[in-house]
Amino acid sequence: MSNHKEFSQALKVIPGGVDSPVRAFKNVGSEPFMVQKGKGAYIYDIEGNKYLDFVQSWGPLIFGHADKDIQDAVIKTAKNGLSFGASSPLETKLAKLILSKFDWLDKIRFVSSGTEATMSAIRLARGFSGKDKIIKFEGCYHGHSDSLLVKAGSGATTFGSSSSAGVPEDTAKNTYLAVYNDIDSVKNIVEKEDIGTIIIEPIAGNMGLVPADKEFLVKLRKICDEKKIVLILDEVMSGFRAGELGSYGIYGIKGDIVTFGKVIGGGMNVAAFAGRKEIMDMISPSGPVYQAGTLSGNPVSMAAGIASLTKIFASRNLYTKLENLANMFMIGLKNIAKNHGIALQVAVRGSMFGYFFTDKAVKNYNNALSADTKMFAKFHSGMIKEGIFLAPSQFETGFICDAMSEKEINFALKKANKVFDEISKDSAKKANKTKICSKKTVKKSVKNKK
Repeated sequence: MSNHKEFSQALKVIPGGVDSPVRAFKNVGSEPFMVQKGKGAYIYDIEGNKYLDFVQSWGPLIFGHADKDIQDAVIKTAKNGLSFGASSPLETKLAKLILSKFDWLDKIRFVSSGTEATMSAIRLARGFSGKDKIIKFEGCYHGHSDSLLVKAGSGATTFGSSSSAGVPEDTAKNTYLAVYNDIDSVKNIVEKEDIGTIIIEPIAGNMGLVPADKEFLVKLRKICDEKKIVLILDEVMSGFRAGELGSYGIYGIKGDIVTFGKVIGGGMNVAAFAGRKEIMDMISPSGPVYQAGTLSGNPVSMAAGIASLTKIFASRNLYTKLENLANMFMIGLKNIAKNHGIALQVAVRGSMFGYFFTDKAVKNYNNALSADTKMFAKFHSGMIKEGIFLAPSQFETGFICDAMSEKEINFALKKANKVFDEISKDSAKKANKTKICSKKTVKKSVKNKK
């Protein structure tokens, strides 16, 4: 069956034909291909087309698709059962592996998704602080739980308003919106409102890749200390992706609660939240903050996470290699775009990369929104045709995996040069056509006057 026919079938039984909106390719004005399998740096659709994959399941596949060590761990564990609804030693083993890298985090609890992790972290922070009001930042995505799915109001100190139907305004009103990388927007809120929690992606990956400035994070941490505000660092995407220590290895900023996901599952559905003992002991059954999940700590998922992190810790210079490849890709892409007269901003943090079609630096959500999304759609469509799978939205992040090498990056850059060349020629043709039409209109107007 073709990609089109398979997607048409999906549309009949799944809303929008997808189980997560960005997969529908609506942001790039096209139709998605349907994946058959993945191997290493590549994925293959049901028609047999091969794509160099810079999405890598949105981050977790740091060693690429179908990594043998992770697969072997999953298969071995699955033979003993897929789910027990009871505790197993695998949970403790993965917990110790994660906590071994963060000496200020004492305890961790596993859940099944990033949304669960951030939702639970917010509830825990509210329980610990005794305050309902929270601050999040425009453009930072923390999952689709009600209190976090909000957009900006008329100003930084206004109530948040829900950005999805079905989210009660009474829930959204306790969430205040600040501007990313703008500490004054935070100060304006905390001076007027009794805020108990601030949540932030220290390396924002859901408005495109927009890293925080270190000075901004330092000042944010100081405000939280002074005002007794619980600071949640959402590292569902950046944890073990931006580096072995996530954002901490880059900025040295400690969160009171840190959320993890993606890489700690090695491709399986795992996320977690961790914090100091006095905070984490507020969680049931130790404390009054309730949180539960039948598949939390699932043995197969734990085995995948253990295999993924064990391999990371045993790999020498892994993140140096991945960051070098990411820089090679982004610097090369920017130079190619420049040669074609196309403005492009790029960013890299470890194995994460992002790019915007704009001539202005991107520091926050409004900057990101000013990028040329039509140009992005043209570029994405061209790259897909050339066998390069990039995130199908301007407001997502790309990922390098260990299965890639300079060979793959050079291949991608070669194809990018071809796509930019085609875009430039097409733009020139349209401009010339418009010019000719304009001349004809002028001549006709002059003739009529005569």
